[in-house]
Amino acid sequence: METSPPPHAPRRMLPIEIRDERPFDLARALRLGLWLVAHFVFYFVQQVAELLAPFVLILGVGWAILPKAMEAVTRSTSSADPQTHDIIAHVSDAIPAQIVVGSHVLTASGLIFDGFALMAVAAAGSTIAALAAREL
Repeated sequence: METSPPPHAPRRMLPIEIRDERPFDLARALRLGLWLVAHFVFYFVQQVAELLAPFVLILGVGWAILPKAMEAVTRSTSSADPQTHDIIAHVSDAIPAQIVVGSHVLTASGLIFDGFALMAVAAAGSTIAALAAREL
């Protein structure tokens, strides 16, 4: 009849020797390094795109809606005080249709398109990062 050691007794560990019989493979190491870099780059691009896409999209939609909203307010205040009507009309006219920053032209529809394009970039980055992770 065998008895098991008490639960508080220290366990005796048998020495285990683990050896990798395969020699160092330079091609495998380079391939692993390439996939590591690819995973990092695409995951980083995905994170940046996911961060910026909502801001760009909301900014573009807000910019597209603002002139229409100001026009509706101007029409509704036409019977109100003439000074108030003039101030609202002046503010409505001050909203630019486009903004030029350096050599870039920003428009409301362009920002909306860029927001959706960043979402597509995030999805592509996620897909490629997942593929790279599978190859690791």
